[in-house]
Amino acid sequence: MNAKSKLIIVGLVIGAAMASGSVLAQTDVPGHPRVNEVNNRLENQQDRIQNGLKNGTMTQAQAARDEAHDANIARRESVDEAKHNGHLTKQEQRNLNRAENHNSKRIYKQKH
Repeated sequence: MNAKSKLIIVGLVIGAAMASGSVLAQTDVPGHPRVNEVNNRLENQQDRIQNGLKNGTMTQAQAARDEAHDANIARRESVDEAKHNGHLTKQEQRNLNRAENHNSKRIYKQKH
């Protein structure tokens, strides 16, 4: 793959990640504490990624990869919620939290 192709791919990944970041910014849903916890954690991780970009401790490629992971978690959450009328089961919440923990550790390692 030549340099121009790599730049195009990186640009597309970053663009998709930035678009997914705005999708991830969800508000609290009354009466849905499991959903709110997952959404708040995703929002917190987005803030950490943006701060890493801002202060230079994270590259665009790292941020794009982490945002893609967060977008995947958000998609999984949406699928799980659709199965249960907007709710998450305890096991679904555990699975999503496990994925968020993994991504959180990755973000920390990249920034330090």
